[in-house]
Amino acid sequence: MPASDNRLLANLTSVRRRIAEAALAAGRRPEDVRLVAVTKYVDVPTTARLAALGQLDLGESRPQQLWEKAAALADSAVRWHLIGHLQRNKVRRTLPFVHLLHSGDSRRLLEEVERETGAAGRPMLDVLLEVNVSGEEAKHGFAADDFGRTEDELQRTAEHLAALGHLNIRGLMCMAGLDNDPAAARRDFARLRELRERLQREWAGRFTPAELSMGMSGDFEAAIAEGATIVRVGSALFEGCDGPSEESGEPRP
Repeated sequence: MPASDNRLLANLTSVRRRIAEAALAAGRRPEDVRLVAVTKYVDVPTTARLAALGQLDLGESRPQQLWEKAAALADSAVRWHLIGHLQRNKVRRTLPFVHLLHSGDSRRLLEEVERETGAAGRPMLDVLLEVNVSGEEAKHGFAADDFGRTEDELQRTAEHLAALGHLNIRGLMCMAGLDNDPAAARRDFARLRELRERLQREWAGRFTPAELSMGMSGDFEAAIAEGATIVRVGSALFEGCDGPSEESGEPRP
């Protein structure tokens, strides 16, 4: 095995071990936390090597890179996750490759995704609602208040989402604040979990928002402690390998 493959395998093993340890420390089962490897800044051969090591959940921030890598790895069993902002004019070309859309960040985008999913004859697309829990202007996503301050407002939001019949709302996604403060990140993750719990109560019978996509290389253990079911890890996987990696297109260090 080439030295770069050895390093990649060692990094992948280390990240999986850290995920398992964080889950056990939180009283959770390691298998209840899914790793999405973010391949934004690595090339197609490195991405292919990662898939060959059995890491089949891969995430991309930019649709153009997703198109390129999905075409190159078309014969593999990779499950592609789009974790970055999706412009409405790129929806049609992007959706055929997407296993899970993490960045359902506005009603207008969700409505466009609904139209294109139906037009393509796809019965359902799994989607997460992206929430800007830190309230930073540089970020995309719904504000927590968009889900309604009262039960009536919350039910109206549920009715709007339920009308999008080709979208399966699987849960919520967030990014921690840009200040790289571990305590603040933990609070952001807690806010998303609390919102998810509220929606599970109020939307019972309409949706089952079970997933929490949160946590990256620098904070995924804190995210797991707060209930993350999906962590999006890039740089920790590719340290020492050819080329850098980042977890997202957002301006996060």
